[in-house]
Amino acid sequence: MFKGMAATAVTTPLFPELAQAAPAKKKLKRVIFFLQNQGFDPYTAIPKGLKEAVSLDSFDFQEPIKALEPLKDRIHIINGLHGLHTSPSHSAFFGALGGYRGGIGSPPHGATIDHVISQHLPETILPHLCIGMDSLPNMQSRPTLATLSATGPGKPIFMHSNPQNLYQSLFGSISTGEVRERYEARSNVLQSVERIALQNSRGLPEEEKERYSGYVDGFRDMNGLRGKLANISDHLKKFAPQYGEKITHPEFETDWHDSLLDLGISALKSGITNTLTIGSGRGEIFGAWRGLGIDQQGHNLGHMKQPDNPIWVKIRQYNCRMLVKLVKELESMPEGDGNMMDNSLIVYTSNNADKQHTSGANWPFILIGNPEGPIKTGQFTQMEKRPINDLYTTLLHAAGMPVDRFNMEKSLAANYHSKTGPIETLLT
Repeated sequence: MFKGMAATAVTTPLFPELAQAAPAKKKLKRVIFFLQNQGFDPYTAIPKGLKEAVSLDSFDFQEPIKALEPLKDRIHIINGLHGLHTSPSHSAFFGALGGYRGGIGSPPHGATIDHVISQHLPETILPHLCIGMDSLPNMQSRPTLATLSATGPGKPIFMHSNPQNLYQSLFGSISTGEVRERYEARSNVLQSVERIALQNSRGLPEEEKERYSGYVDGFRDMNGLRGKLANISDHLKKFAPQYGEKITHPEFETDWHDSLLDLGISALKSGITNTLTIGSGRGEIFGAWRGLGIDQQGHNLGHMKQPDNPIWVKIRQYNCRMLVKLVKELESMPEGDGNMMDNSLIVYTSNNADKQHTSGANWPFILIGNPEGPIKTGQFTQMEKRPINDLYTTLLHAAGMPVDRFNMEKSLAANYHSKTGPIETLLT
């Protein structure tokens, strides 16, 4: 009998009723990255008086992020990380999520953290959805744009900025009337283009054939996604947002911003995707918020100091209302013995460190997640010198993918104060 007990002692306590097993940590099943352009000034994010690691419990939030205060037990505010090596200037572009040197017009040097995490979460029909918010003319003239996310070197992921087009792509198979007609017409065109592209690629030299295959694969992926979504049309009907005036006849760009957020939330709740990246300003130096009563837009906003600035207070409050909506919507969906937010992480930051004209010396982050998950919550942490890459390494550990470093060569690590493994103080 004792031999039998010894053999099973590793997994079975001798007296189960007395065992004090550690509570299981919630597994990360989805992640949302929200990046605001023009920088994230730390004085708009850090409760007054905080300069070292401490609980957020007894501190009031600054007015720009006041809407997040009811969530403080789920929040971790991080200050002091740097991105000097990304050379951000007006924006770090792909470098913001890649942790490498970025620049306007420069292709990505490697996969970005949002995409890498998506590859280690539960499989979905659409592994990664990116949406980008900008001025109305920019979103209309450039309905897709790639500046933030990438699957690998030279392989950007495009953000969707026209909610009419995105709605057709995600929910066209369950729509009626004009939306359905456009969906079917576009599907026929895409299928024809795929066939033509494949046929024309056969006579190309090998070098050109390899380059051209990216376009063929792109059309094949789009058509494959449409087919998969059509196969779950009954399921999608439960989650499709309203195709109303905000989408069809927007008065301000914020009508489309709100619509894009609703589409992103619907994609998460329906299980179409488990990774959502939101680019407010689309990773560039433009952007407009006239729907908030703000006439200034684009590059000029970056030349305004953010703390106590009524314009930036409005923009930041708008962001935080979006974050709160994300949390509440995910909370409304049961999952396991809790809800979807229990297994989700939101990462809020900027693609441009602390301000528009920046060296990247300070790069604030706000993490929002479940208190029982792998990331500590209800905390403020002041970092010293470590790069944003080390935070991304930490997120990979939280997602169940332990790595030594993220996009940081060992030869460069000492120069930028990168250490092996995650930032332990951020993990439970």
